[in-house]
Amino acid sequence: MRSYHEIMDRATTGPYITEEDWDLNKVAMTTRRLVENHGLEWDRENVVPDDPGLADAVFEAGLELACELGAYSRSTERIIQFESGELEEGLRRMPQTLVMGEGKDARTLYSREIMDDRLPIVWAGNPGAPTPEELFLPCVLSWMQESIVDLVTCGTLTHVDGREVRTADPIEITSTRRELQYMRQGLKRVGRPGMGMLAAQSSVSELGDLAVAHPDYLRPCDSHLVPMLNELKMDNRNVARAVNSIEYGMRNASLPCVIVGGLGGDAPGAAIVNVASFILSNLTCLADYHLCHPIHIRHVATSTRSVLWVESIVEQAFARNAPCIIVSDIYPKSGALTRELLYETAANAIVITVSGGHLEGCGSADGIAPNGTGLEARFMGEVGHAVARQGMSLAEANSITLKLLEKYEHVFDNPEGNPGVRFDHAYDLQTLRPVPEWRQMYVEVKSEVRAMGLETLP
Repeated sequence: MRSYHEIMDRATTGPYITEEDWDLNKVAMTTRRLVENHGLEWDRENVVPDDPGLADAVFEAGLELACELGAYSRSTERIIQFESGELEEGLRRMPQTLVMGEGKDARTLYSREIMDDRLPIVWAGNPGAPTPEELFLPCVLSWMQESIVDLVTCGTLTHVDGREVRTADPIEITSTRRELQYMRQGLKRVGRPGMGMLAAQSSVSELGDLAVAHPDYLRPCDSHLVPMLNELKMDNRNVARAVNSIEYGMRNASLPCVIVGGLGGDAPGAAIVNVASFILSNLTCLADYHLCHPIHIRHVATSTRSVLWVESIVEQAFARNAPCIIVSDIYPKSGALTRELLYETAANAIVITVSGGHLEGCGSADGIAPNGTGLEARFMGEVGHAVARQGMSLAEANSITLKLLEKYEHVFDNPEGNPGVRFDHAYDLQTLRPVPEWRQMYVEVKSEVRAMGLETLP
């Protein structure tokens, strides 16, 4: 690709197709065929597969899907087509390292290997979780203050100055700028002003994103989201995010939230769609790194067996065939002040770290409530570091993850989920420390996870 203008040209001149035909006749049917052609299956008892041939087959099928289909523009109802050579060049150009933040607080993201003994980057926060303005700063401070944290993200502001934030409304500009003001204020308070951020989470449309591309808000050393819509879709609004970022010099994070059980089918099909999404995002989102965030069609959470399998095999597929920077979101079903939140966090962190990803989270309680804290972010980092230090194998990771699933899988049968409590019921707002009950749960669960086999957990 010579420039992003070519993307827009192809979005206006490519073959016309309705969105329904794209979903059913292109994505669903093609993915099903590729699953059958490559003989792809998954095992519920093997959520961390140790099969190089399977990882390679998933990658090859995803590349075939990207070549055959391209991406769909919802703005023009046309297919954005790419030649195989363009996609392969995009793969070759994926950054292997990326500096985030500045000064003493800068951190380098890097492409991780399978069973990599280098420590994963710990990217803390409850990404996208709707958060009342009065809780926003205390929430972000709770994970900014954790020494194990390398980079930070945040939830979204639901109200500013008592007014509801509405998508594509001028108030979205105010809310996104307010979010960044709180983020920068928080970093200064904890003595880490140069720490890198993934922010502008309050920008649902492109308005807020454009409004914070300024050194007083999002700096060039920070990043923002350029979503790929479900499945394999873009629109002009999200291309505008990418274009603005490139012109400004900021990092682009691609975000395809592939639905396990959706158009791609069960886990193998969803994995193929996820691989294709990353490959296409190199060109349509101008991605500097990728966020791996498959979600379950019923449970949302990233801690179900099928989603854990997709995370693992996608990360392994890229580590083996096209090394790049992958950061995986952790979205547990459970919320603060529940033991299950810690079990789910541990399971996700183990699977991601051993498979070749970095850690981001936690979007506790499915990321739909302000029920996340700095304590599970600390635990996420401690588990990931322990996995790397221990030199854990894929088989060992699978064994421990199965034990953890026994501890929390029951929450998926609860019609009400397991949301726990709001941040201000789990943390003391004056001291910004977890309440004694929440601290005690953390200590006890750490001991349990050590006994399961994660012996280097501090």
